[in-house]
Amino acid sequence: MSTGRIVGSKKDGVAQLLFDNEPRRNAISMAMSQQAADLLEQYADDPEVRLLVIAGAGDKSFISGADISEFEKTRADPRTAAHYSLVSSRMYNLVHDFPKPVIAKIRGFCFGGGLGLAAACDLRFASDDSLFAIPAARLGIAYRVDFIAWLNAIVGAARVREILITARRYPAAEAKAMGLVHQVVPAADFEAAFASYIAGMAQNAPLSMIASKQMINEIADPLKPIDLAKCEALSKACLASADYAEGRRAFMEKRTPVFTGA
Repeated sequence: MSTGRIVGSKKDGVAQLLFDNEPRRNAISMAMSQQAADLLEQYADDPEVRLLVIAGAGDKSFISGADISEFEKTRADPRTAAHYSLVSSRMYNLVHDFPKPVIAKIRGFCFGGGLGLAAACDLRFASDDSLFAIPAARLGIAYRVDFIAWLNAIVGAARVREILITARRYPAAEAKAMGLVHQVVPAADFEAAFASYIAGMAQNAPLSMIASKQMINEIADPLKPIDLAKCEALSKACLASADYAEGRRAFMEKRTPVFTGA
């Protein structure tokens, strides 16, 4: 039985979900999926949260995928498998559709469903000792279509074909070269570099970041039509905001703006 858990925290406008199951390389159990989904809903509605970080406990693994050790119980037959899929999908979709920017903080193994979770995030920041893979072809299973769609939007169909059909492991430098991750830094400098990376984002105008993220998701998602009315409403909300007025004043006064998300 998995002993994994999700640890939620919040500081200076940044919320974090820590996937803590180190004995199994932070593999995701069904209970962890439920815990994560509940926290995602809470943070989505929290006006103090401007960014969300998803990380794995320790420095050996981001997330190695689903916790296969519990499959005999949670996916033993069509009924239990359907329930497992419903719980798991809720978590992944809440990450992908989270209204604010989500950053994957990746160290070590990022495999299978872990790579699907990273693909659901907006930005991926990795240490140079990270490894990326989807071993579905070595397990005799098919990768989820939503994960494939998210990866396709990031690296394109040609790369996704190679990732899935070869099932090989990609080092961080190669993952960055294909556009799978945005930043790669030495493992020794990882924590300081990540803190610096998100510090500037946390000071940006929240409504602007929300609008950018949601418009990009509308354009990039091949599984649904673009909601142009939603995009227009997001743009109008920014123009009508106090933050827009603050941004203009700060620019003219040559000072750093102080955004409130209103």
